[in-house]
Amino acid sequence: MHSFIKKIMPRKINRYFLKLKIIKYLSNDLKYDKNEKDLIIDFLKNNPLAIFPYNFTKKYRRKDVKVYTDDLCGMKYIIQDHKRLYFKKSWGEKRIKKYYSVLLSEQDIDSPHCYENPNFCVNKDDIVVDAGVAEGNFALSIIEKVKKIYLFEADEEWIDVLKTTFAPWKEKVEIICKYVSDNDENGNITLDSFFKTGKIDFIKTDIEGEEIKLLKGSRNILTNNNRIKTVMAAYHNQNDAEEINKILNKYGFKCEYSKGYMLFLNDKKLCEPYLRKGLVRGIKI
Repeated sequence: MHSFIKKIMPRKINRYFLKLKIIKYLSNDLKYDKNEKDLIIDFLKNNPLAIFPYNFTKKYRRKDVKVYTDDLCGMKYIIQDHKRLYFKKSWGEKRIKKYYSVLLSEQDIDSPHCYENPNFCVNKDDIVVDAGVAEGNFALSIIEKVKKIYLFEADEEWIDVLKTTFAPWKEKVEIICKYVSDNDENGNITLDSFFKTGKIDFIKTDIEGEEIKLLKGSRNILTNNNRIKTVMAAYHNQNDAEEINKILNKYGFKCEYSKGYMLFLNDKKLCEPYLRKGLVRGIKI
């Protein structure tokens, strides 16, 4: 048996049995809304296990993603809303197609991972914090209407990429290569120490499950900024959604969860109840 088959087959088998466990659990569980639960069960019965267990994902196919090469810098890019979104030089076309098709699924209006909706969005001339920028697709989608945006990204390989993508708007973009956390040591920074004064209108975070630490390092910002909005990833850890909601409530935020649920398959310890909320959106009243 070829080595790649040896690697792939156990993973497929494990995911198959995990899918059966999830279907069985959801079929007997009374916690979730029946219509929502039935929708997910139906998807799982007819499709492979997926992070977003919904049919909207079928709209986004890797083969439909067009990848171009910038001869001046050697980076590959795609066109998003008539703007260039660049990727790491080490990435090939196949990887970019796969990656970007997932990004499209994430930001579908029916996705549990969609940052904005018609009732919750960045406004014109907002000052925005984007923590956990990665390639910058969200920041690029709002760049033309913001007054200023701060891009926090700890992966150094993304920094040159971000500089290239946002070069046309460099006068209102600041890129900070640090982890946003609850301390200012060893490559970390708190939002309170970075923004000692000044107004912030919108905070978006997707920092691999470190959102609680970010909130602990943002006490002054959350206390002193009125009408501030936050949208925070809540799927990396089992109880993040409830904890983030609880903390924001203490600062006077009215919160809501994004629609639907995610199956965070990257968590090797994924267990009952399996389903997780994707985002917590909050507005300080």
